[in-house]
This record gives sequence, structure tokens and C-alpha cells, in this order.
Amino acid sequence: MRFYTRQHQYYCGIDLHARSIYVCILNQEGEVLVHRNLKAKPHAFLAVIAPYREDLVVAVECMFTWYWIADLCAQEGLTFVLGHALYMMAIHGGKAKNDRIDSYKIAHLLRGGNVPFSYVYPQPMRATRDLLRRRNFLMRKRAELLAHIQNTNAQYNLPEFDGSLRYPANREDLAEHFTDDSVKKSIETDLALIEVYDKHLKEVELYLARHARIDDPNRYHLLKTVPGVGQILGLVLLYEIHDIARFPRVPDFVSYCLLIRSSKESAGKKLGTGGKKIGNAHLKWAFSEATCLFLRKNGAAQKYLQKLEARHGKGKALGILSRKLATAVYYMLKRQEAFDMKKFFET
Repeated sequence: MRFYTRQHQYYCGIDLHARSIYVCILNQEGEVLVHRNLKAKPHAFLAVIAPYREDLVVAVECMFTWYWIADLCAQEGLTFVLGHALYMMAIHGGKAKNDRIDSYKIAHLLRGGNVPFSYVYPQPMRATRDLLRRRNFLMRKRAELLAHIQNTNAQYNLPEFDGSLRYPANREDLAEHFTDDSVKKSIETDLALIEVYDKHLKEVELYLARHARIDDPNRYHLLKTVPGVGQILGLVLLYEIHDIARFPRVPDFVSYCLLIRSSKESAGKKLGTGGKKIGNAHLKWAFSEATCLFLRKNGAAQKYLQKLEARHGKGKALGILSRKLATAVYYMLKRQEAFDMKKFFET
């Protein structure tokens, strides 16, 4: 957990909503200068903060509408802090809660240097990252349709399909595999939707690959030197990590990727683990997938995994290998070096 501790003359806490914002501005002594509800419009916000812009810091809690206020502050040269939603328990754990109280709490946390902040993803690459996340969501929907066809086949105890259904050639005349007319209609609907997903996903993937070569071609090429990291995983790693310099140490990066468990202890007693949601689930997925592909047709990696399995068990061994792969990516990006298999197993 990191806190924003810089001192300013004025502190602005905002309880942010889709159509409205509740603004609270405090001075260094903690006196309330502004405390009012506004429409979520740039001109309304700028008019309220106009007398205090000289040394003002603005803080909001991370929710889905923070993009516009972050971009506005960047354009106007204002310091912006994005509060980590899961860490800001002083807001969620209060006895009473409303917009007026929340904005006041955010301003006071900011004044006292107690706002746990998140990374403010820069505007130029943010929309492309969101499109990539949308692509992964659509791919999962396509996978659900393919799984439904497989499950329907098993439900009626029919012979297995000749090949993998992810290839269009293996889906030709697939509905004829079923005898019942209603089942055929269900399968035809699935196949029609899969064709639509295939068309649009291909277009999106081409668009993302072109943008990656414009946004950061060097890092994109470096990431694809890792065995098992292809176009899609390379895109996920590129856009989800963005700037490796924001992670001072390897444990910070690995923790952000959700590849280590955070222990809870008190008075020497272990109370379990926590923080499973505090991190980036997209990076966890990417490194988990990359680990499985890294092992494919890689004798050295498979031998190394067997050693880990003998000591830790299969599940934990895969987790250790994922962390090792994430550590390698961290140093690759830090040093701007391609993946070195020999160095990977030596360290």
C-alpha cells in the first residue's frame, strides 16, 4: 500500500458519480472552503476550484467514471490522485455514509497524507488497453458457445467430433451431427454467433497489433521473445504493465500480478492470506497462460518443473514457475534485453 504524502495549500476531495460530483476543498488548517454538489461537467468543476488553483491537489476514489476528471486535471496542470477503492476503508467502514461525508473524508485523508493511491493510466494508451480487455471478454463469450456445443454433444451421448471446433473447417455441417430439430436449431444459433465473433475478433486483433507497433514497438518485440508469449499475450503484457518503472522492486510487480499470496499475521500467529482482489487479474491470466505455453515442447522447462513438483507439488510448482517468468519479464523490461533461456534457469 502506497500513500500520497506531498503537501499542498489546498486539498480537493471528490465523491464521483456518473452524473454528479460532490466537491470538498480544505486548506492546510483543515477548514472547509467549499462543500457542494455539482453536475459532472468540466466547466462546473473548474468554476468552483478557480480561486484555489494555485497549489491544489485533487483526489477521487477509483470507479469507472474517473477517466474524464483525470484527463481534465492533466489538461489544466492540476495534481491528480486516484484513490485505491479497496484500500480506502475509512470511507466504506463509516457509521454514516453519503456523498457529502465521503467527499469530506477524501479531502481529509488527502490532507493527512493517508490516501492509498492507484496508478493513473495515461490517456494516449488507455483506450487501446480498454479495447484489449473488451477483446478478451468477447473471446470468453465465444469460448462459452464452443463449450455449449461440446456439452450438448455429451448430453446426447453422441460420437466425439473429428477435430477441434475452434477451427472453422471442423464446424462445417456440424448441425447435422444432431438428430433432434430443436437441438439442431440451438447448435445452428451457436455456430452463427461464433462466425460473427470470429469476424470481429480478427478485425480487433489486427487493429490492436497495429497500435502496439505504433505505441511501443520495442517493448512489444521484447515481450514476444519469451517462449509461449505470442501476439495476444504480448499485447496484454504490454498494455497492462505499461511502464515497468512504476514498480520499484520485483516483489511489487509480482504482487501486482497476483502471483504471490499476502499473509496476515498478528502477535506471531498466522491468520491466513488476503488481498486476492488487490492486483491485476489480466496480468495473472496472461502469466498463467504463458507458463503453460512456455512448458509446451520445452524439454528444459519440463525438467525444471519436475524438480519443483518433487519438492512442492504440481499446483505450487506451476505457481513458482509463473512467478519466475514474471520476474524474468520485469528484468527484461528494466534492462531492455531479450529473453535468455540460459539465464532464466541459472538464476
